[in-house]
Amino acid sequence: MEDLFAPLASLQWVEHDKLRANDYNPNKVSEENLRLLTQSILTNGWTLPIVVRPDYTIIDGFHRWTVSGREPLRTQLGGRVPVVIVDHHGDESADVYGTITHNRARGTHLLEPMKAIVQKLLGEGKTVKEIGVQLGMKPEEVFRLSGFTKDEFLAMMTKDVGGYSKAVIYTHV
Repeated sequence: MEDLFAPLASLQWVEHDKLRANDYNPNKVSEENLRLLTQSILTNGWTLPIVVRPDYTIIDGFHRWTVSGREPLRTQLGGRVPVVIVDHHGDESADVYGTITHNRARGTHLLEPMKAIVQKLLGEGKTVKEIGVQLGMKPEEVFRLSGFTKDEFLAMMTKDVGGYSKAVIYTHV
């Protein structure tokens, strides 16, 4: 691409129903992850526009587009979504490459960094429930990443406040 800033210069809010899915995206997401994506948008706002061809076929952002057509996002967004236009001048293979590289560039979460994040959040006094909602984890997953024994974790889950004191967590980790 000659002008790396061109897509951002095309940023606009368009009607959700003006966009359409491409017919080659191999990336599938579970309903649970779509709920997590919805939660992310509700928590953080809309942070990443949908990438489209000039005819409004989606190159990247199909799942953001999908959840934006559901409640409560459809109403809160006024039926519109942010898009940037990427023009590969009719080269469909470049559109396919764009879809795949966007998906693959996001990577995967590694175990040790995720453990450190969960332990830090617990150390800051965040509840298992809050961590679960914000990160899309079940309590069992938070437990596995917490470093706590089963008894310690169950005690934390049954406390009225929802967590250990920071001192207890920092001495455990």
